[in-house]
Amino acid sequence: MSFAAYLTNIEAQTGVSPDEFIRLATEKGFTQKGTKATVITDWLKAEYGLGHGHAMAIVKLLKEKGGLIN
Repeated sequence: MSFAAYLTNIEAQTGVSPDEFIRLATEKGFTQKGTKATVITDWLKAEYGLGHGHAMAIVKLLKEKGGLIN
């Protein structure tokens, strides 16, 4: 499955667009330096019911487009 397909499936499942996930993560402070992927995946699993693979796709999105700094 391509990365774009992951994002499409996530939006279909949650009703939240990739840009909205970036905004929400930024508001929660998850794009700040030192934020671990586990914190983000735990949030996505708990609040949106995502599985680990889909949650990691959002982490990748945040790294590429949301300014996540490790």
